[in-house]
Amino acid sequence: MEKIMPNSRVHSSDEFWKILQQEAKEVAEKEPMLTSYIHACLINHHTFESSLSFILSNKLSDDVMPALVLREIFEAAYSLNPVMVDSAIIDIQAAVSRDPAVTSFLTVLIHFKGFQALQIHRLANYLWHNGRNDLSLFIQSRNSMASGVDIHPAATIGKGVMLDHATGIVIGETTVIEDNVSILQNVTLGGTGNEKGDRHPKIRQGVMIGSGAKILGNIEIGEGSKVGAGSVVLSNVPPCVTVVGVPAKIVGKPDCNMPCDSMKQNVLEDERPLIF
Repeated sequence: MEKIMPNSRVHSSDEFWKILQQEAKEVAEKEPMLTSYIHACLINHHTFESSLSFILSNKLSDDVMPALVLREIFEAAYSLNPVMVDSAIIDIQAAVSRDPAVTSFLTVLIHFKGFQALQIHRLANYLWHNGRNDLSLFIQSRNSMASGVDIHPAATIGKGVMLDHATGIVIGETTVIEDNVSILQNVTLGGTGNEKGDRHPKIRQGVMIGSGAKILGNIEIGEGSKVGAGSVVLSNVPPCVTVVGVPAKIVGKPDCNMPCDSMKQNVLEDERPLIF
């Protein structure tokens, strides 16, 4: 089989699975200490969703809730809602294309806790919307303990989303994150108090949120905008601008339409001045 580079766009789950299997076999051959692990996580499986459910259930399990029970929950959700599997594939490809340190799909699947935390959230969200709130909150709690990422089960998250490094990310109940968004570590998408109802941010597609940023309240971060590291955002951000500071202010425009892809962290570089 001709090797397909992981930075190529894969158009089918079968093609994606073939590449993952190829990468897994190469690692198993190259690193004997990981052979058993790679076989258990990938080579022994016949489909991507089987491998994914195995990896995630073992990450979440504890002495009280065994991996076998959790895996049954994952597999039932994947069978009834296959878009969860499609979203996971797109999330992996997004991470490979945006992170220069990543050279394989396999790396994201088995090592990236941001990716894993997002897929676990997809299960919690599925359970939440099917009236199984107590189980979804349990999944949220275990996810937070295992990955250091705390996402309320009701939060809406699109596909092609990357939680880079991921530690300390908090995402509130009524948050909406659209497709193709990159969020770095220690970001909070939270409320401003104990108000009820729709109280969390709406992050539009193409956005990049730098490490440590706090976006608070029912506000919108417009499509294609960039939030600088350490910023505190308390009001709406228009599309296609860069904001930075405490409180955040507009300082320019990103030099591309999709900051989530370019991942440029220095807001002083490559910014187009605003024209009034």
